[in-house]
Amino acid sequence: MTFDAAKSASPTVPVVGRFAPSPSGQLHAGNIFSALIAWLVARQANGCIVLRIEDLDPARCRAEYARDIMRDFKKLGFDWDEGPLFQSTRTQAYQEAFDQLRQRGLLYPCFCSRADIHAASAPHGGSVVYAGTCRNLAPDVVARRVHELAEIGRQPAWRVMVPDTVVSFTDRMQGVSTQNLKDTCGDFIVRRADGVFAYQLAVVIDDAAQGVTSVVRGVDLLESAARQQYLQDLLGLPHPAYAHVPLLVNATGRRLSKRDQDASLKRMLETYRFPEALIGHLSYLAGIIDTDEAVTPQELIAVANLDRLRGVSHITFS
Repeated sequence: MTFDAAKSASPTVPVVGRFAPSPSGQLHAGNIFSALIAWLVARQANGCIVLRIEDLDPARCRAEYARDIMRDFKKLGFDWDEGPLFQSTRTQAYQEAFDQLRQRGLLYPCFCSRADIHAASAPHGGSVVYAGTCRNLAPDVVARRVHELAEIGRQPAWRVMVPDTVVSFTDRMQGVSTQNLKDTCGDFIVRRADGVFAYQLAVVIDDAAQGVTSVVRGVDLLESAARQQYLQDLLGLPHPAYAHVPLLVNATGRRLSKRDQDASLKRMLETYRFPEALIGHLSYLAGIIDTDEAVTPQELIAVANLDRLRGVSHITFS
């Protein structure tokens, strides 16, 4: 049984999925699983895959990691049709979108420290809701604060104003998601105080530029979708279909990350010896195939039942 990635789209719109790894470390089980499902969603719909390297943050991202990720994708049997597109080369595109929003009066500078934000805000589901402290500062106060920062070689962050309205969409894996951005995050950052454009803005611009119609990623990013749809509406960009897949967790329930050496690709290939055995094991743990046996991504196109992931929030990796 195949997974319908384009139910809400026109039948004439092709499915364009994407890989969008951040080169801040080596691949691990969690992002390999997300990449596998993204690849299958597109390939089962006879669609294509584009590759984007999300190297926005120069302090965390390294070129050698990007090279290793592309090599390892190929080793695992994942191919792509376009790319790579490096976000580090896309500053002008982000600046143009930022300028458009700023000219429309939708952005404002934020001078709050992290401690200020935590002190003034109430937590929401583990995240902090910005209280709008800097939204209505008088122009003379803004000018003075900008000048004070400039004198010490710094600048403010910039936030986009969010309305007190509900954003709702149907996620292909998790069902209906409804958020009021004012209550779940508040005005959010689109450019950081170090001048780096924020993930939320960059991903919206790049998904549109690459023609992405299918976004498949971990369920930990489900709340980001509402922010991205809000920015898409402000900028006149289309909404892709979203599918937020279960997270892989360890035996204690903690999400797998680059810190989990046992879940690194290198360690897993030492255990399973062949990429096909690893792909088969991940697919079996997720329940999209019935037997724990070696299989290639190409072979999974015909047999993987992605509908079994609907409503699942996590999968224990062993």
